[in-house]
Amino acid sequence: MPGRSLISIATGLLAALLLFSSNTAMAQDSGSNNLKLNGYVKFMNTIMDQEGITWLNESMFHNRLDLRWYASRSFRTGVSIRNRFIYGDLVESFPSYNDLISRDYGYFHKLTRNLVEEKSYLVNTSVDRLWMHYTHGSFEVRIGRQRINWGQTYVWNPNDLFNAYSFFDFDYEEKPGSDAIRLMYYPTFTSAAELAVKVNRNDQVTAAGYYRFNQWGYDWQLLGGILNDDEYVAGMGWSGNIAGAGFSGEMTYLRPGKSFPDTSGILLASASASYMFDNSMYMQIEGFYNGNYEHMNPGSFQSYYYRPLTVKTLSFSKFSWFTQVSYPIHPLLDGTLALMYYPDIDGFFINPSFQYSLTDNVQLSAFAQLFQGKFVAGGQEKINFIFFRFKWSF
Repeated sequence: MPGRSLISIATGLLAALLLFSSNTAMAQDSGSNNLKLNGYVKFMNTIMDQEGITWLNESMFHNRLDLRWYASRSFRTGVSIRNRFIYGDLVESFPSYNDLISRDYGYFHKLTRNLVEEKSYLVNTSVDRLWMHYTHGSFEVRIGRQRINWGQTYVWNPNDLFNAYSFFDFDYEEKPGSDAIRLMYYPTFTSAAELAVKVNRNDQVTAAGYYRFNQWGYDWQLLGGILNDDEYVAGMGWSGNIAGAGFSGEMTYLRPGKSFPDTSGILLASASASYMFDNSMYMQIEGFYNGNYEHMNPGSFQSYYYRPLTVKTLSFSKFSWFTQVSYPIHPLLDGTLALMYYPDIDGFFINPSFQYSLTDNVQLSAFAQLFQGKFVAGGQEKINFIFFRFKWSF
């Protein structure tokens, strides 16, 4: 395919540019070398309760290492590695669990793999960031596994063509990355232009351009491109405030390229408002319209819960509503309550959580995820998760 040839040529040229630039920059700024390592270690216990199934228990040790090398003022590179040791009932009870954990949807999918697989436990490692970054004046280029985030709202991001993520996966704060080339240009302090090209595991190319500017006190963005070799994409987003309340939104329109005259497109749209009260209570409200709802047909909440998301599968309801309230109960204790409502499946999601800081870099947390809804294929479903987590950051 011509697109893939273009990707290969561009990758080679940019890699050569980065190598040359890094050597030149290091020769000029050899005194500014700086190597930084940080990360965390977590232990999390999960209890799953599904109607008609015995309670299941899972435990996980989760370690992340994030290494950055600031070779000069112009060049830097980074690599981040996740290591997980998972054991318990879920590993043993679900035959496809090991494959699910080791599945990597990037072009360099072998960067994720299970090192050990046994009946009731597994050891998984994943290189989820691996990039080089070059800066020259107002121009920047980054090549490699990276996160490209164009979303404006909090839960559902139809502008996030490259790195769609699930709100339910709260333990992966860094969120997934893409194997991509990204060009960035900043013509003014309040504007930016980007061009990004990503290749996935199936050799499908997603390429899009993005322009952000400020007007009337709002940040606006326009984007367009092609998704997974086939669908044309156009979108826009905004963020600003109304009477002290944050107000943001985004929408994306997709239409198949191969059968463009004979098919209709789909619209995805979200809008969000947020407000900080005088007592430090923070509240968010968000709504989402999923024009791809009729083509999804999820059989159950559990199948959706573990599924990696795309921009077309952000929610399993045509309309979705979200609200969240956060409050600092004590200087060391924060409490949050998040609620989702799915009118098309007569369903809801309740997510209370508490985080307690033992020290500046040690946290204890408790989370609950309670879901109920009615799917056409599977009927009424009730499923609950309870999580207890210890986290040490360094």
